[in-house]
Amino acid sequence: MTTLALKERLVDQEEVQEIELVVRMRMKEHAAGGHSSVFHGDGFNFVGLRDWQPGDRPSAIDWAQSTITNFSPLVTRDFEKDSTASMMLLADASRSTQCGTGRHVIAKVIARAVATLGLAAAFFQDQMGLITFDGRQTQTSVRSQVGRAHAMHCLDTYQTAVTSNSRAPASHPNHVDTHHARDPRAASATRLGLFSMLRRTSFVPVISDFLFEDAPAFLDELGELGALHDVVLVMVDGGFAFDLPPVSAGWVEVRDAETGRTQLLSTRELGLLGEQAREFQRSTVHAAERRGLEVVTLQVGQEHQALADFLTARRVRKR
Repeated sequence: MTTLALKERLVDQEEVQEIELVVRMRMKEHAAGGHSSVFHGDGFNFVGLRDWQPGDRPSAIDWAQSTITNFSPLVTRDFEKDSTASMMLLADASRSTQCGTGRHVIAKVIARAVATLGLAAAFFQDQMGLITFDGRQTQTSVRSQVGRAHAMHCLDTYQTAVTSNSRAPASHPNHVDTHHARDPRAASATRLGLFSMLRRTSFVPVISDFLFEDAPAFLDELGELGALHDVVLVMVDGGFAFDLPPVSAGWVEVRDAETGRTQLLSTRELGLLGEQAREFQRSTVHAAERRGLEVVTLQVGQEHQALADFLTARRVRKR
């Protein structure tokens, strides 16, 4: 298993079309008569002032407030559309998500999940935003908007976040990169990022393999968030990234992809890594359920079908 330098897209256009076809087929029967109009009232709500950003309409600039800052920066009035729902994706872009075998890496599964959820939101004209996180607390955020183009922008943003974290130190040929630990402060940074962007009750899928030491603390934070929002853990079955081919060497030096720490493992211990990862994830699922959090597990290559079925079931339950 190696940490890959990602030079190609995690999800190409052909895969996007495949995912979109599955989403439309699953969702079409639940959209008929149920979404006559997703907007109501005046259509726009004033939510505050912020610095001008590229793409903002000139008509939204508050010139009176901008004079206070001497027009550097310009101040823009921020509006929000009413819609039936708002979804904020929280996607793991840490260096360890680049672990895997061949073209199958954890980040690819997460990217396909982002594409599936984004296209489903676009189909129902729901607002969608994105926050990425990693073990070094760096984050990328995309404000909630509506539409397929915005869903693709979120997918591109996730791809960029993963690529920017791919500058891992070169591995020795006899090294195996693995992962199990991240900065315990990452969960707190994640929570702060969420609270700063969620202005109203939202659907919050958290997409990760959850293979980090501070998982219980992270779940505690998500459980508190779940008191205000609809939080769902979207767990990537990361065991496949640890299912390694047999090696002849008696001992193998492995290195943590996040921390850089190394450790010697016997070939027997190396062969047990996959099952140990799955056992850790099973315990995380039980811990999440004890905190009242819903969990959906994704298998590599079946992400869009599993998520489409999950979203369809939720639509039926919510009616």
